[in-house]
Amino acid sequence: MSTLVALARAQAVVAGRAQPVATVRHLHVQGRPLVLVPLAMAGEANAPLAAMVGTSVGAPHLLVVRQPRNRDERFAFAAGLAEHVVGYLESFSGETEAVAVDRGRDVRYRFVDAPQVWVPNGGGVEFLRLFGRSTRFRRVDGEHPVPASVPLLGQWLTFLANSAEVPGSALLANAVQALGLHWATGQSGAEDAHLGSLIAWIEDGAEAARVAERGPVAGPATDPEFDNRVLAPLIAESSPDLKEVLHDLLLPTWQQMWRALDLLRGLPPGARVASRWDGDRDTYSAFVQHLAEDGAPQPRRDGAVAAAARLQRLENAAARYAVQRAFDDPLVMAEYRLTGTAFAGEVTLANPDRIDDSGKRPVLRPRIMVATTEPVRVEPGATLTSPARPAQKARVISVTATPAGFDVLLELSGGMGRKLVAEPGSVPAVGENLLLTTLSEAYRPGASFPDPADTPWTHGGPPEPRTEPSR
Repeated sequence: MSTLVALARAQAVVAGRAQPVATVRHLHVQGRPLVLVPLAMAGEANAPLAAMVGTSVGAPHLLVVRQPRNRDERFAFAAGLAEHVVGYLESFSGETEAVAVDRGRDVRYRFVDAPQVWVPNGGGVEFLRLFGRSTRFRRVDGEHPVPASVPLLGQWLTFLANSAEVPGSALLANAVQALGLHWATGQSGAEDAHLGSLIAWIEDGAEAARVAERGPVAGPATDPEFDNRVLAPLIAESSPDLKEVLHDLLLPTWQQMWRALDLLRGLPPGARVASRWDGDRDTYSAFVQHLAEDGAPQPRRDGAVAAAARLQRLENAAARYAVQRAFDDPLVMAEYRLTGTAFAGEVTLANPDRIDDSGKRPVLRPRIMVATTEPVRVEPGATLTSPARPAQKARVISVTATPAGFDVLLELSGGMGRKLVAEPGSVPAVGENLLLTTLSEAYRPGASFPDPADTPWTHGGPPEPRTEPSR
């Protein structure tokens, strides 16, 4: 937990109401999302019990498994779920747009929009991951065949669960995490996992949250008391009342999901949210193409090289997402200003026409002086960036202590045009307030990994040749 979030939680306790920890919305919210509230049977490994699914708050569809231990009923449930989920996911694979690549020398195509699935919490994401794993390898012929939509659903659920691991992706979102990214309550992180209580803290305050926490859970796990007192007798008797009971159990969470979406839509989107959604559209388009051309299910587990490459992609995405959130949101950037890796100040001197002719050819290298009262923990030679001019780099020439703080001398490069005269407005002028940070959105090149066949046998490669001992 960061310092500012801890402070916001303390203020929430005093005020009796959740406090904002963001000024903008940091994820995309689809205009037509699919809300899915899954419910699993306690004591059984990912045994589906029910699901409420739909794209409109007023038209939920309830799917129920009357006997969760019955294999045929489970896959009938999967086929019913596929009818709603796969149909929704494929509905965006229509109109495409051209995207320039290779500096405009070529184009590729992606769909103009992508689907977005919402679940209540991280448990819902894990349910979809496990349910996808248990269905994507099922055969549609031979012994114990399943409908063709079942393995297809498994592939889609695995795709969504994998995308949920990527920081900043919004293809599969969970409401608890999304709300916690923008508001801090006066309760613990574990208590925030209760969607009804979390929303009550945001909308009405602590007293309403105490009432809401006694309400139904958001799944996929059920309340043990409910299991023993209500659910077990209904399942044992195959009671027709089971569907009505589960409908009443899931409906409050269903309504809370749409209230969560309304709360998020009330925030203005961050400037870089659209570009991350473009990346999600690329990912979705690539998977649709994979299904059309190959259609092979995702492997049970990654090989050593694939796992290493995936880990690097996730690490790069996490670093990029952290930088983008800070650049979009002054409340997030404030955490970096506390640590001295970012500071704000006023430009007191500027030489926008300075030319550096020490090299083979003269280059434009303006210098500016920034006076700040904030802590500065950067050394000469460090490279800084301003969110206002992300394409421009500022190299620290010197840091001088003053009675009021620090004077930082910077040399600028990039983002000023290709001439020896800077484009108007590209160099900060005297009197301008400037925010500078060590954070950067610069491209991070991927590492080179060996071919799987070139890895040792301990990592999936060929075994070492065995030689007979000499006699």
